[in-house]
Amino acid sequence: MNIEIKKLSPELTEDYVRFFDVTPHSEKPDADEYKCYCVWWCSEDHDVKNIDYLLSKEKRRNYAIQKIKENKIQGYLAYHEGKVVGWCNANAKADCLQCYCWRRFMNSVSTEELAMGIRVKSVFCFLIAPEYRRKGITKLLLDRVCQDAVKDGFDYIEAYPQKEFINEAKDFMGPVQLFMKNGFTVHGETEDKYVMRKSLK
Repeated sequence: MNIEIKKLSPELTEDYVRFFDVTPHSEKPDADEYKCYCVWWCSEDHDVKNIDYLLSKEKRRNYAIQKIKENKIQGYLAYHEGKVVGWCNANAKADCLQCYCWRRFMNSVSTEELAMGIRVKSVFCFLIAPEYRRKGITKLLLDRVCQDAVKDGFDYIEAYPQKEFINEAKDFMGPVQLFMKNGFTVHGETEDKYVMRKSLK
């Protein structure tokens, strides 16, 4: 299967939102409330107590378009025959500490080293079209994240998989086995997640 990986850019905005429009990624695949457009994992300071402006599918879609153009949502799209079939959200850890999901779910993850100038690239989530799952696309996306992180001078790449598999919808941060097979080791943990890391030096 010929898969092409492209870094998200403003020129690919329509491809991005169309992929989220049609790709199921929850236990309720047709429910608009679960179409996230990945707006919770962007380098933006969300007011956790006042997020009404993102509580509809249409608002999240429009917000995603805006934030892609501002380079706030970062990551990679996987294409097959000109069609988007996968997505990986990857961003600088230091830039995402105020995003909604980090503050809600990740506050116990250590960030002390960032103050010492250590650069960490974080892999936050994956979404693969159902008919393309279990075909190695997640690995291809992860490989590209690692390659670009090396070029961009990052010291480490970090991921936050669930300790136990629940289902594919809840395992959106990637499976532990994926990271272990690609040179990551457990660097820390939260109540339900591992902090897995790979050195890029």
